Amino acid sequence: MVRRLLTPRWLAGHAVAAVLVAGMLGLAGWQFSRATGGNALSWGYTFQWPVFAGFVVLIWAREVRREVRRWRPDRPTSPAPSSPAASSPVPSPAGSSPAATSPVRRPVVTRRAVPAEVAYQDADDPDLAAYNRYLAWLNAHPDARPGDYPG
Repeated sequence: MVRRLLTPRWLAGHAVAAVLVAGMLGLAGWQFSRATGGNALSWGYTFQWPVFAGFVVLIWAREVRREVRRWRPDRPTSPAPSSPAASSPVPSPAGSSPAATSPVRRPVVTRRAVPAEVAYQDADDPDLAAYNRYLAWLNAHPDARPGDYPG
């Protein structure tokens, strides 16, 4: 499990995180020396750079935890559901807790077709009627650009 964090990609990531933290702490020290030399604005930066370094540490720790959790041997892996029959909950293996099973993911609905019989109440406003025709055309031609509109 730990060996996965020693691949070239992860070693490069560890090195980048270490360089970022060391650089930010070095900048904090530099700003502190400027602040004690009389530059009042540098006091803010003196405290800001360690906060940035802490943020890098938190994000990196989160990514390491995700990778360890992803490859934990006691966690069952299941393929992503590709059909409604596959979207039923995965039964947990004998002896495992229900929390160890992966959650059921539902498909995201991004667009709904508007029935042709939908009548808009725009007869009294010609601008609204033109805009509704434009929106209906865009809905009927999802791959078209707005500049392709013939109206």
